[in-house]
Amino acid sequence: MLVALKDLSICQGLYVLAALISTHYIARLIYNLYLHPLAKIPGPPTWCASRLPFVVSLIRGTIVHDFEKLHRKYGPILRVAPDEITFAQPEAWNDIFLPRQDHKPFLKDRLWWSRQPGQPDNLVSAIDPENHARIRKALSAGFTPRALRSQEPIIQRYVNLLVERLRDQILASGEKKTAEVDIGQWFHFTTFDIFGDLGFGESFDCLETSKFHPWIALLFNSVKAASFVVAARYYAWLEIILIHGIPASVKKKAAKHYNQIADKVQRRLNWELSRPDLMSYVIQKGPDSQTVLPLGEINATFMVLTTAGSETTATALSGTVNYLVNNTATLDILVKEVRSKFASDADISLDGLRDLPYLNAVLQEGLRLCPPVPWILPRRVSDGGSTVCGVWLPGGTPVSIQAYTMNRCEDYFHSATSFHPERWLEHARSDPSSLYFRDRREALQPFSIGPRNCLGQHLAWAEMRLILAKLVWNFDIEVVAGRKIRWEDLRTFLLVEKKPIMMKLGQREDL
Repeated sequence: MLVALKDLSICQGLYVLAALISTHYIARLIYNLYLHPLAKIPGPPTWCASRLPFVVSLIRGTIVHDFEKLHRKYGPILRVAPDEITFAQPEAWNDIFLPRQDHKPFLKDRLWWSRQPGQPDNLVSAIDPENHARIRKALSAGFTPRALRSQEPIIQRYVNLLVERLRDQILASGEKKTAEVDIGQWFHFTTFDIFGDLGFGESFDCLETSKFHPWIALLFNSVKAASFVVAARYYAWLEIILIHGIPASVKKKAAKHYNQIADKVQRRLNWELSRPDLMSYVIQKGPDSQTVLPLGEINATFMVLTTAGSETTATALSGTVNYLVNNTATLDILVKEVRSKFASDADISLDGLRDLPYLNAVLQEGLRLCPPVPWILPRRVSDGGSTVCGVWLPGGTPVSIQAYTMNRCEDYFHSATSFHPERWLEHARSDPSSLYFRDRREALQPFSIGPRNCLGQHLAWAEMRLILAKLVWNFDIEVVAGRKIRWEDLRTFLLVEKKPIMMKLGQREDL
């Protein structure tokens, strides 16, 4: 009898506990939907009520496309979680990223941007503005247009090696005289090799070996897992389980990944190079015999820059060329411009490429439709609250910009989902009869704006211009039948998903 009563009381206790938990969550859902300070901002009820749909979308890699669909339905200001807002409106750039009078700056969201455990701050993870400015100042001299001029021979060397390797692919095809190549992979080989040499004084040897260095391969293989790690941070209990449940083998791989860059930094510290590179400016020693940045910050920063300075450029190029081969009239105009400008491959220079209007328009259009950073990750509204696009938001609210969505919105760009480089030419800006005269070009900010905009944008432009120009000068390119991909189908796991972008290459006939 006593045992039965005891069992009954345990069961009753469990029922009460379940009822309390259910009541709590139901009350939370009702509060989020109707009483929350953000309740008046439009969004899908399931996303507004709970963080779960957001997290599921993030893990699946569909979050960028899901946001686009939701913005189309609910408008440019969208509630995507009980406490989070995204914007697909050009004015949001200035409101979120630029200093405003009587407004405190919006700092990076620590949930997304906090440094890895046991690692020092780096350029990207330094949330405090003064700390970030200190690191950026130490690096900035290596990324100026003046520094770029001294770096051009290195960039030229690897782009020329890319051309050689692509020729090798054609020669290996024998009588066919054409080769089918994954051009995206070759772009990544090139940009990682360039940054390796500029950053560490040694390349990753991707072009030499025609394969990814193990460090890069591990990076790409870890991207989906990284999305899951970020998703887990929204639930403290899940993050604790995840941290304690990571196998020792995975931790060992992560440590090795970091140490490989630290080893490259150390080797660079021991070398005296005859020419300046990106590292030169941060390893200079002051009166106290210390480098401008502490060694740990150098390691952590160059680990981040290796990805940010390589993967994004190659992704933008991949998307641009994918659109080009599927728009042959546009490709023909570009080929004619480049080949008529330069009599030989050796004549192609960074200075000469800056003045090619159609080449630059093609790249702008590629950046619009294929932004390598399709979702500008969240900042937090400053304490005390602030306005974004005329909407008052309480302090601490995560706010982000949906670049992919905005770039493809008919409200801002005519024929927004079509590839039309003409929209970036001067006559489209100045001629009211142009179809693209009313385009909101300020909506496109592929390198962000403000004090934390992309430090390497001059280098990125140089690489994109040179690689694309030398590609179309040396080769006839076309799409491989049956191997087309739609950029709109690629998922995003922090980085844009990698799929083969197959091109048919042939040596140009008039050479």
